[in-house]
Amino acid sequence: MPSSIPATVSTRRPWYGVLYIQVLIAIALGVVVGYFFPHLGTAMKPLGDGFIQLIKMMIAPVIFCTVVHGIGSMGDLKKVGRVGIKTLVYFELVSTFALVIGLLVGELVQPGKGFNIDAATLDPKAVSGYVTRAHEDSFVGHLLAIIPNSFFDALARGDLLQVLLVAILCGFAISRMGALGEKIGGAIDAAGRLFFRIIGMIVRVAPIGAFGAMAFTVGAYGVAALWNLAELVLTFYATAILFVLLVLGTIARVAGFSILRFIAYIKDELLIVLGTSSSETVLPHMIQKMERLGASKAVVGLVIPTGYSFNLDGTNIYMTLATLFLAQATNTPLGLGQELTILAIAMLTSKGASGVTGAGFVTLAATLAIIPDIPIQALAILVGIDKFMSECRALTNLIGNGVATVVISRLEGELDVDELHATMAHPFEIGEALERAPV
Repeated sequence: MPSSIPATVSTRRPWYGVLYIQVLIAIALGVVVGYFFPHLGTAMKPLGDGFIQLIKMMIAPVIFCTVVHGIGSMGDLKKVGRVGIKTLVYFELVSTFALVIGLLVGELVQPGKGFNIDAATLDPKAVSGYVTRAHEDSFVGHLLAIIPNSFFDALARGDLLQVLLVAILCGFAISRMGALGEKIGGAIDAAGRLFFRIIGMIVRVAPIGAFGAMAFTVGAYGVAALWNLAELVLTFYATAILFVLLVLGTIARVAGFSILRFIAYIKDELLIVLGTSSSETVLPHMIQKMERLGASKAVVGLVIPTGYSFNLDGTNIYMTLATLFLAQATNTPLGLGQELTILAIAMLTSKGASGVTGAGFVTLAATLAIIPDIPIQALAILVGIDKFMSECRALTNLIGNGVATVVISRLEGELDVDELHATMAHPFEIGEALERAPV
């Protein structure tokens, strides 16, 4: 762990040079441009798309290098399996809790009550694309899709689970190659440092990407859509905040840190996600920050990429809450047995979704496609506001994966507690110092 962090904290740059300040200003400007000049805001879309693509092109090599070097240097292969099992069990428990919370809140608040929407009057073409993708995304299909067509196809396509599979196999192979494996591992670690340095350069243009994405969102969808379904939007955001503060906050407290200080530590990443609606844009940075927080490199390399497909707390809350909303809005009665069925189906369909914008909507479509009681064309009600809700999904997912990384590291006895406490004591300052520090 870098020992120079405390010394770096005292060196401050002008407020306008701090990344999270720049991103905040960019988001505000994007909202203004999108609201007052919607056509111009819509035209800003390439700025957001370009930034996301720049980050995405680096995700596959970063994950590959991080996981391969982490497993290759771990030595004990049984430990890799143990970490993997603990990670998946933790993900399943917390994800199920998120699904249940969404179901309970939807039943208590009933945000769809009183809409009295006739599903026959809705345009099925508005959701046809999502429904088609949902039918294609079966559970067995997800499992088979983890296997790439070739070794290099996984890296070329950038599929997180495919890259993770290839990296784990390479890590196992290197750990069995003795001295030669150590040399290969060292070369891969050096390549990883190169990729992280490139990402550090790309992140500098995050304010431009956030501005373009936010201007497009407000310009294309407008804030009027929010007023029509304000209760659902507010209910979802409030539920996500309570989940983070109470559920993840309790888990964090047991693990020895404050959830609020942790949020302050990853503030830059959260603001970038808020601006771009995609948690993938900060995946490489999260790997770095979790390592600097005191988590071991091997655990970080396994937990973070896996969490992007199997630990989507925000998406899970959204799925059950939105499903009940649509049932209530279309006056579709649901009994306890049907709600438990929704919960069971959502536990399956939520697996394999990624942090890409719109994935939550596709998994919701997949859930409704299996449940005949709720008319699937009712999804058209949510099309106009899904873009606004995707920010909350991505933010909750990101915080959940960060907390999971610290917890698994602590369970494995591979958490530098002193480093964790030192960072949590000054989360704003150290987060800013790490953002400037060389890789």
